[in-house]
Amino acid sequence: MKERVIMIKSMTGFGRCEIAGVDRKITVEMKAVNHRYCDMTIKMPKKLSFFEAGIRNLLKQYIGRGKIDIYITYEDYTENNVCVKYNADLAREYFTNLEKISKEFGIENDIRVSTLSRYPDVFTLEEQTIDEKELWALVEEAVKTAAARFVETRIQEGEHLKQDIVSKLDSMLTMVEFIERRSPEIVNEYRNKLLAKVTELLGDTKVEESRLLTEVTIFADKICVDEETVRLRSHIINMKEALEDSDNVGRKLDFIAQEMNREANTILSKANDLEVSNKAIDLKTEIEKVREQIQNIE
Repeated sequence: MKERVIMIKSMTGFGRCEIAGVDRKITVEMKAVNHRYCDMTIKMPKKLSFFEAGIRNLLKQYIGRGKIDIYITYEDYTENNVCVKYNADLAREYFTNLEKISKEFGIENDIRVSTLSRYPDVFTLEEQTIDEKELWALVEEAVKTAAARFVETRIQEGEHLKQDIVSKLDSMLTMVEFIERRSPEIVNEYRNKLLAKVTELLGDTKVEESRLLTEVTIFADKICVDEETVRLRSHIINMKEALEDSDNVGRKLDFIAQEMNREANTILSKANDLEVSNKAIDLKTEIEKVREQIQNIE
């Protein structure tokens, strides 16, 4: 069984295909920008309008999200695509009435073939019916090729986005590790400051260790961010795994980023230390950068 290759795709992309032959030429161009859903706009000649549903269904195999503009042009070089149609019944009607006029007024009927042929609608030009199967085969090939090239540019840009996001996630893990190391130090520093303050106030009076421990425990509970850092670390790892194991994950990544931002906000609100506050602000800044990049992922 062939292993499925996972590719992260950007929502921006461009693809073009031109197929030219002796008889006709068709050109398909596609470009896309970010969009929450899949929004396709197709501009093409009326001659191809009956293929629109087929083109949309075809493109859905290549595109999940984005605002996509598709431009299709078609040129027919055939010289025999127009034929002359002779309306015999109408010509006979003209001739019969001219004969009546000649008899009624006693004048010579000088009608000639060249004169009769110039009467309205005796000869008309009609465009020959196009072979729909043949034309669809041409359209389908051009659309598929343009779409494949379009997806390739999305994959290339998606790889750049992925590398940038992973780099930012690694940086965020380093920040989380710092906060995890710093938190116990804050509690210990608070205990020492509290002990020093009480000693200063009470002098040689012995400090009750249990009372001191209670105060320190209350403080530690207020600033404790263990749950937040554990969840934040989990979200970071989850996002990295999603980037490796899934495609079309833009919405999922955006949801994870929202949860990451929630944890960073809580850490910042609990921070009672300048270093932790600064790291929490740095975390929020990196998360926002990640969210901006995620908006570009299909």
